[in-house]
Amino acid sequence: MTFSDYFINLVLSAILIIGAYQFYFFTQRHPLRKPIVWDSVVDEEIPFRPRWSWVYSFLYYPAILYLNLIATDHRHFIMMAFSFLVLLFMQMLFFWLFPVSTPPHWRNINPGKTPSEWFLQFVQKFDQSSNCFPSMHVSVAMLTALHAMPVMGGWAFLFPVLIAISCIFTKQHYLIDLPAGAALGAFAYWLYLPAA
Repeated sequence: MTFSDYFINLVLSAILIIGAYQFYFFTQRHPLRKPIVWDSVVDEEIPFRPRWSWVYSFLYYPAILYLNLIATDHRHFIMMAFSFLVLLFMQMLFFWLFPVSTPPHWRNINPGKTPSEWFLQFVQKFDQSSNCFPSMHVSVAMLTALHAMPVMGGWAFLFPVLIAISCIFTKQHYLIDLPAGAALGAFAYWLYLPAA
């Protein structure tokens, strides 16, 4: 592909990401029922580490956009993009039909004094405490890693591992959200494979 092809794909990717979040925000505002808040002793023991907020946000998008560089042709790009749309549809069904929220006190432990704490509070202004299960961050990271694996090998899975750790230490998710998200991302990739 030419430089202009990669540039157009990058622009389309950015539009798809921004568009996808409109569905995410819609399900936050219009759940079918009151979100469930789980009482998890294990999750309560996990410490709050706000520095992971930078990984949570700034590793996430560049890693996804990296897939533009490994697209071999237009069809490959379109099929990868479509796999993310399929994943988005499955995520939205969970968020809409089975809303889960983190406990309110998880947000109250953040005093907003350090740059990391302030940045996490900024993220949380848009990303409410609901839409937890399964973790969309982890599902997207897993799907991204599976697409990148032919080029990066096993190193690709460092991305979902780091994202999962950031989800826990920023208190954005329960532990159970992580394997559920990884499984959903893997399922979306499995659906993609016959068309690849």
